[in-house]
Parts: sequence; structure tokens; C-alpha cells
Amino acid sequence: MIGYLTIDKPDLRIRDYYQYKGYYCGLCHQLRRQYGLLGQMSLTYDLTFVVILLSSLYEEKTSMRPRRCVVHPIKKIPVLHNPMTDYGADMNFLLTYYHFADDWKDEKSLVGLAGVHLFHKKAEKAAKKYPRQAAAFKRQLNALQKLEEQQCQDIDAVAGCYGHLMEELFVFRQDQWEEKMRRMGFFLGKYIYILDAFEDFSEDRKKGLYNPLRELWESSKKQPEKFDELCGRMLEMMISECCNAFEQLPCLWETDILRNILYSGVWGKYRKLIKKDSVQKEENHGNESI
Repeated sequence: MIGYLTIDKPDLRIRDYYQYKGYYCGLCHQLRRQYGLLGQMSLTYDLTFVVILLSSLYEEKTSMRPRRCVVHPIKKIPVLHNPMTDYGADMNFLLTYYHFADDWKDEKSLVGLAGVHLFHKKAEKAAKKYPRQAAAFKRQLNALQKLEEQQCQDIDAVAGCYGHLMEELFVFRQDQWEEKMRRMGFFLGKYIYILDAFEDFSEDRKKGLYNPLRELWESSKKQPEKFDELCGRMLEMMISECCNAFEQLPCLWETDILRNILYSGVWGKYRKLIKKDSVQKEENHGNESI
């Protein structure tokens, strides 16, 4: 349920693209510094967005250092770093750990078990550093698990659990911007959960697995295109509320990057899914004609 908050590269100026890349690489290096190679492997676009948003909101002084890495072993690349990078690395690692724990608990996934075993000690340190966020992650993932075990079809309720998780993550400081940041994180979290359910729906339906969109599909299966439309509307509402909260924040730095992600980049996965679905329908129609 991660990796949806990406840039729309063709719609981003070259300067802004390299600035974004600097934040992304900065988070990657910080994960390596704080959590080693395993931490670095947990890197996500989602937390890069959070780092840029918090850096803009609090106007943190950001340093730039050229560095080499495994991906860029010859030519040094510019790496951006500030205190929000450290926070992003901690949240990235902690969230990845709880996802591993959730996978092991839900599906008895061996990958989940390995992740829990390898990440446990360092995740405990991060949890002590940020007890409010860690407690919220545990609480909301437990609530989500119970709803999923009950085969809950109230998409607002299940998506709300992930929304509450993300709202806590977005609140770096409990200050005058807390309300807006909570609102932004909450609706963005709901967007991520709904899009993840939409992406998995076809496979879940084939395998008979739980998906909170099943009843919506059943009510519209005589008009399959209506299902895509209804899901699209839900996603639009979530992003609309998120963007409304964002526009009320006094962000002046990196706003072109942030708006590129919020207004365009977040739709990249959805567009690909709709295009794939359209191609499959055309192929099926062609086979039926033959």
C-alpha cells in the first residue's frame, strides 16, 4: 500500500525534477545511514513527498552534498538533506516494519516474518523516538485488520483506518498547522487505500480474496464501466479534500513539485490501471467476435 505519491515527470520542469531527485536520494542515503542496507531497500516515493512537504512548510535549511552510491557508483549526484529527511527515514522504516508485521499476522507471509525479524530492534528504537506515531500505526493497523477479518464492505470505514494512520504521520509538530496537516494526511491515506483496493480488485476477485470494493462491483457488474467510474469519483473526492487542505498551508518552497504530485502524479497508477482494463476489454471483445 505504498508508492502511489509519485511525480508526473513529463509535466515537471527539469530543474524541479533534479530537485525532487535530490530529496529522493537524500532520503535513500539517510535510510542507509540510520538503518543500513535493509533500511535503504524500504525507500518509498510516499515518504519522499512527506519530506518535501514538511521541508516546504517549515522552511528548513537544506544542505546539498554530491555523493556516490550503488546506483550511481561513478558520477557523484546531488543529495539534499535537512531534519525532515531524518524524520522521513524514521517514518519510512517504521511504516515498512508495521506492514511486514501486518503481512505476517494476516497472511503468514514468509517475507513478512523475515521483515519482522530483521527490522524489529531498530523499529523499537524508532518507536521510542516517535511514540505518538508508532502507537497510531499499531492502533490503526489493528483496527484495519479486524475490519478486514469481518469482510467489511464499508469502504469509508476501512479506508479511514489508513487515513488516520497517515494523518498521524503527517503531523511532525503539534502546532498551528496540525489541523490542516491532519486533514491532508487523512484524505491522502484514504486515497492510497482505495487505489490499492482498486488495483488489487481483479486479482482478489479471481482468487476469492477479501476486497472492500466487492459490493460496489456486485451492484454495478451489469455495467462494468460504472464500477471504474464510481471508484474514480471516490478517488477524486479524496484528492480534492487533500488538495484543499494543502492550499491552506503557507508553503512557498518546492510548490511546483508538490502540486505536480498532488494534481497529476497521484493519478499515474490509476490511469495505467484504466488503460490496462480498457485494452483487456477490447481483446476480450475481439476474441468473442472471432
